[in-house]
Amino acid sequence: MKIQLESGLGQNLIHSYGSGKIQIGQETYVHSLIVTPAQIIADWPPVSFEELAAIHFQQIADLAPEVVILGTGARLRFPPPAVTRALIEVNVGVEVMDTGAACRTYNFLASDGRRVIAALLMI
Repeated sequence: MKIQLESGLGQNLIHSYGSGKIQIGQETYVHSLIVTPAQIIADWPPVSFEELAAIHFQQIADLAPEVVILGTGARLRFPPPAVTRALIEVNVGVEVMDTGAACRTYNFLASDGRRVIAALLMI
């Protein structure tokens, strides 16, 4: 699905997403990734929801976000609290949704100037 953007110049905003791919700027990503307004981490290790581990969320916590949007693939699935504990311990909000909704929500929050991170598993 293509996302039309009116603002956010100079930021990493998601232009489109679909089955197994996400486009940010001119780049298309086909593996799980972390997106911030200023940075893209294209080698985020978990390939699937089942592979999510506490160490993956510690990596996100180290980036000091205000809020994290976790896209869990084609359907909404909640990770156990032990997996996201690193974020909870530093009072970072975690919103869980399917990856399509996560892309849209990330763009809205990033365009609003929030310190948001999207951690996206491929659809």
